[in-house]
Amino acid sequence: MWNPWHGCHKISAGCRHCYVYREDAAFGTSIPTTEIRKTSSFNLPINRDRNRNWKFAAGTEFALCFTSDFLLEEADGWRDDIWRIMRTRQDCRFFFFTKRIERLKHCLPADWGNGYDNVAIGCTVENQDRADCRLPVFLSLPIKHRLVVVAPMLEKINLRQYLAPDIIEEVSVGGESGKYARTLDFDWVLDMHSQCRDADIPFIFHQTGSYLRKDGKVFHIPRCHQHSQAQKAGLNTIKHAKIE
Repeated sequence: MWNPWHGCHKISAGCRHCYVYREDAAFGTSIPTTEIRKTSSFNLPINRDRNRNWKFAAGTEFALCFTSDFLLEEADGWRDDIWRIMRTRQDCRFFFFTKRIERLKHCLPADWGNGYDNVAIGCTVENQDRADCRLPVFLSLPIKHRLVVVAPMLEKINLRQYLAPDIIEEVSVGGESGKYARTLDFDWVLDMHSQCRDADIPFIFHQTGSYLRKDGKVFHIPRCHQHSQAQKAGLNTIKHAKIE
């Protein structure tokens, strides 16, 4: 994880029970989650050891801004430094997910072109409304490695019109975690798996969420088992998108 800044604002239905707000509350953080601030990890990928070697070896994969959103307006003054770090560490891979894909075109570096070879961008959707709003924008942008993240999945979603195998590298599905999580229906997951299979696009069921409905029964799944139980469903067709 690489979180150069922390904090976020809720903007859609999927944000209702955001884990970042929940974890900040659990730790008794005095600064509101809505206050966006840089962290001590800002330069993480370019940190060096006492011998001036990179602390993170070539081939390291960095998951970016998982306690925020990379495209937040408050981060506009910091983002160029992050693009610079990605260019400096072309020997590493970077990916981030966003609910603010409409801001990307205003946030890209001057040398972006059709995208950086070592950067993947995921567009997050939680229901049909957000899919139909965000994905047309997502598909119109210059991105070399595109991922679609359906999480938290709040209803059955039809993505067939967006699933072009030469454009989308992976679809990942997950439920919502936390005490007040909304229930994920396994039939929705199977339907999304079928859509991806028909489009020949890799599929990942990455998390069950706290409540999973299967065969008419709702199961409560402890946080520590939500990833492993999803994996046991046997639906995954690739570990992660390949970034050259």
